[in-house]
Amino acid sequence: MDHCPPLSRSIAGRVAIVTGAASGMGRATAMLFASEGASVAVTDLDQNACDAIVAEIAASGGTARAYALDVANHDAIKSVVADVAKDFGGIDIVVNNAGISAFCPLDAGDDYDGMWDRAVAILLTAHQRMVRAALPWLRKSDAARIVNIASTEALGATPGDTPYVAAKTGVTGLTRGMAVDLGKEGITVNCICPGPIRTGMTSNVPEDDKALYARRRTALRRYGRPEEVAHMTLSLVLPAAGFITGAVIPVDGGLMARNA
Repeated sequence: MDHCPPLSRSIAGRVAIVTGAASGMGRATAMLFASEGASVAVTDLDQNACDAIVAEIAASGGTARAYALDVANHDAIKSVVADVAKDFGGIDIVVNNAGISAFCPLDAGDDYDGMWDRAVAILLTAHQRMVRAALPWLRKSDAARIVNIASTEALGATPGDTPYVAAKTGVTGLTRGMAVDLGKEGITVNCICPGPIRTGMTSNVPEDDKALYARRRTALRRYGRPEEVAHMTLSLVLPAAGFITGAVIPVDGGLMARNA
């Protein structure tokens, strides 16, 4: 049997880019990565919000820098990724987390087309652009990791949500395709599909409705916390996770497992 070298479960010293890191799952991921010793590029639309997260990380003894980034802007992606690599000396981890809600009925006319274009641009196209921009540096890493955040909407649809469903389903396919293309270089690409999570996107759902939905639909009978998704993301970016790629992993409290 081939000797297996020690497998590291530490991301200390790694450089990670997290998109949509100013709130929700992105914030939880940035905070967790920094607490584990990674240098984190905190990116989001709002520079002030990014600065606030960086201040929190610094107060806890972590290392992070803030970058304003609209992931729908291709030139901005290329510029920010290059800045991150320059500021930190490389890139080891990319977490594509930035997202929007995209509910829109099929018969909404031009509004539907606008929502479709926006959903695909932010929820799908931005993922491949972030990865492609970071590839020169990921290829220099000895444990390059990519995690794309999709949704259980990629595994089963909610009425009135086709732009979001289509874009998130595209993320699962993009993940598998990238995993195959980059596997020969040792770069892993995986996808997490969060279910009902307490984030900004679900903050307008009344608590009674959350509780009712969770009891009816999830095995654990509750909404998840952003930190619970972040810990799965951490597991996938560990150097020791080098033989996991192309995986699509629900973090959904048993939503997809439950029929009744």
